[in-house]
Amino acid sequence: MFEHYKWQAVTGHQMEPFLKLINPIQGKHTASESSATVEWAQMPFYNTIALLRVDDTVWPSSTGPFWFLAKQGRMFLLDGSSAPIHEANEADPITVTEEKALEYLRFFCYFVHGDEGPFLIVEDINHPALDKSKLDATTRKVIEDALRPATFEGKTDEGNFEASAMVLYGNALFSARFSISENGMIEMIDDEPVAADLPVKKVKPNY
Repeated sequence: MFEHYKWQAVTGHQMEPFLKLINPIQGKHTASESSATVEWAQMPFYNTIALLRVDDTVWPSSTGPFWFLAKQGRMFLLDGSSAPIHEANEADPITVTEEKALEYLRFFCYFVHGDEGPFLIVEDINHPALDKSKLDATTRKVIEDALRPATFEGKTDEGNFEASAMVLYGNALFSARFSISENGMIEMIDDEPVAADLPVKKVKPNY
């Protein structure tokens, strides 16, 4: 996910201070300077905060990567709740604009989850969470007919941005509408089920 960002590797003498800030991850996982991969990318809706992902070849295959928001020595571990995102939003502080609202929505929904996992914004049949190999022809047509790009729908009198998108939550697909505030608060204001019991693959971050 997020491969369209320009990722840069943390290497050499920069690695040690990064690892000191994050270890032990979740209180139990330690990234080693000799085997870890640490990369960061600038986010389009932040001025001074970067998205950081950390993986380590010595961890079991299902352990990483872990994701953080990083700001000048402060690390916000993305743990599936909205709290670290809102804390980072106050630390920057964030200002969501019309041009950046959809990108922020995709980011927020990927890293905030419920009991069934993240609220994935799905815009075409090739999303990695959909197991196309197990879709029957009828279900595939229903999904292909329903899927569409996330759409910005304007700004309310109260100053919030509204957007619509197709959301995959667990194994169910929904048509949803969102309200996005300039300070990064997001609310799903409407949803309508489209398809259920879909074959899916795990793509959520490891919390």
